[in-house]
Amino acid sequence: MLLEASRNTPIHMQVLFNVLMGLRRQEINAVKYSDVDYINRTLSVERQLGKELDRQPKGSGKKTSAKSELRLKTPSSYRILPIPDYVFEAILNEREIYERNRKRRGSQFLDADYICCSNYGKPRSKDFHWTYYKNLLNELGLPNIRWHDLRSTYCTLLLKEDFNPKAVSKLMGHSKEIITMDVYGDNANIIPEEIPELEKYMSEVLPKSSGQDENGKEVLDTVIDIDDFLNNINAPQD
Repeated sequence: MLLEASRNTPIHMQVLFNVLMGLRRQEINAVKYSDVDYINRTLSVERQLGKELDRQPKGSGKKTSAKSELRLKTPSSYRILPIPDYVFEAILNEREIYERNRKRRGSQFLDADYICCSNYGKPRSKDFHWTYYKNLLNELGLPNIRWHDLRSTYCTLLLKEDFNPKAVSKLMGHSKEIITMDVYGDNANIIPEEIPELEKYMSEVLPKSSGQDENGKEVLDTVIDIDDFLNNINAPQD
């Protein structure tokens, strides 16, 4: 319900990146089209967008903060994520809108390549989503779900589907597997398994376990690929 209803709001991509890919708020606002591998359908999480303290010259006694691209929280936060088809199609649609606005606005358009941006190309502020998100919850009759709980839901759904905790930890950008299990592993009861809509959502959107290998062992195709792939990535160090 939330995903579909958000289509008619400026925060549609923010909702998708949160609940279907588990990105943090400041990571979402910093995602660029150049981070998308359109061949392999993956997204590189490379930066976050926030405010960095900007000190005025000595004697002014003032401090200001400017929105800027910042390094991620930890080396493990640098990661490559598979893009679900649902999100990939939305990115393509958003790109068409971006190009139309770029041509229409001309020199007034900030061509900074951000996916989540205004009609003039300016990146979203960290609280831009707030009013739209709360209105969506009210209109849909949903409880007062925290924005961060959408990221939590992404993780919890994967764990409930018996995904490899190590792979889930990498998808979430956690530095240690135990963080994923301690923070999200005990939250399974927040999702009632008897809701058919949820089961339909998981089957359509999330990767799932399937088949057996030649030795008869169960395999989790997407998770195994991710696990092997991410092990070979040299993340930037602090």
